[in-house]
Amino acid sequence: MLDIEVAFALPERQRIIQLVVPEGTTARQAVAMAGLEAAFPELPSVTFRQADLGIFGKRLRDPEAVRLRSGDRVEVYRPLQIDPKAARSERAARENR
Repeated sequence: MLDIEVAFALPERQRIIQLVVPEGTTARQAVAMAGLEAAFPELPSVTFRQADLGIFGKRLRDPEAVRLRSGDRVEVYRPLQIDPKAARSERAARENR
């Protein structure tokens, strides 16, 4: 058995759920086990099923294949609200006025 955490945050609140999972559990499976839908009922459940995932800030390319190790913190990433390049361009345009 492995001790892990699953983390998700909105701008106004966050939740870190500690779990004990069997060896061989993938990052995606851990998110499903964490039950984040109940903690964030205002979000559609697809948010958690299809979200990008990472472990300690490093994005996972294939979260369905990454097997967890004891102590891992799986992070569920929210989709970007605005493209970072577009945000920089808008800021530069405002500053140059």
